Amino acid sequence: MLKIANHPIYRHELAEGHRFPMEKYDLLPQQLIYEGTCAEENFFEPKIPNYKHFFTVHDPEYFFDLLNITLSQKAARKIGFPLSEVLIEREMIIADGTMKASEFAIENGIAMNIAGGTHHAFSNRGEAFCMLNDQAIGAKYLQQKGLAKKILIVDLDVHQGNGTAEIFRNDASVFTFSMHGKSNYPFIKEKSDLDIALKNATKDAEYLAVLKEILPKLIHQEKPDFIYYLCGVDVIETDKLGKLGLTIDGCKERDNFVLQTCFDLKIPVMCSMGGGYSLDINIIVNAHANTFRLAQEIYF
Repeated sequence: MLKIANHPIYRHELAEGHRFPMEKYDLLPQQLIYEGTCAEENFFEPKIPNYKHFFTVHDPEYFFDLLNITLSQKAARKIGFPLSEVLIEREMIIADGTMKASEFAIENGIAMNIAGGTHHAFSNRGEAFCMLNDQAIGAKYLQQKGLAKKILIVDLDVHQGNGTAEIFRNDASVFTFSMHGKSNYPFIKEKSDLDIALKNATKDAEYLAVLKEILPKLIHQEKPDFIYYLCGVDVIETDKLGKLGLTIDGCKERDNFVLQTCFDLKIPVMCSMGGGYSLDINIIVNAHANTFRLAQEIYF
């Protein structure tokens, strides 16, 4: 059964006055249930985990400054949200969702997080709406439990996974791959193990040709026993924060290729949704829903 981390805490209006479309986190599970792609039993509700899991990738001093809302004004501004207890709880719950979904992925081949993809969270700071790096935390969680040894992070959000790159800079057990818009945020990029920066308005054919050439070779080279997939839909041409030019169908083919590859090679994959900022919320929800539709079609 496809297991999906869902987060009722999103109903709190954290994004009032901000450009981050929080409503998608409520609308996406509603759509999946309405159309019959998923049922209530597919979803589970994560909780606040033991703090020790955060210390595998984040500095304790940073974490407790975050928890106690004692970050400097400069550090808080980089995050982009007005900090609150609810916001910090939300971020911890996201990480728990990814940790639990990682174990479900080992059991079932795949699992999802309605949220997550907080790849701009560094070991010692947050940026761009990201405070705790859920996939980095999940990766070390699996390794510490002896459930995975070599992990590949496939980050196909339009923005480079700069925080993830920094966290695993000196860790050969986690390979970081980011394919993103060259001129998109972050404007000063970290160095992933493999970065592919695409020019503005890159279309479906070119994007998919690059991905289909690189990913199989990378998996053959690194031989991961677990894959994290950050499947942001901000690669779509209508996205107001992205500068690539994919169609919804192209984005769906991207997801299909990644998930089918993982399925064929019998490598468990855990998906965090990442970004999506089109002005039309229906485009965002439909593009994200495609990832879940494909997961059901390919795996179950």
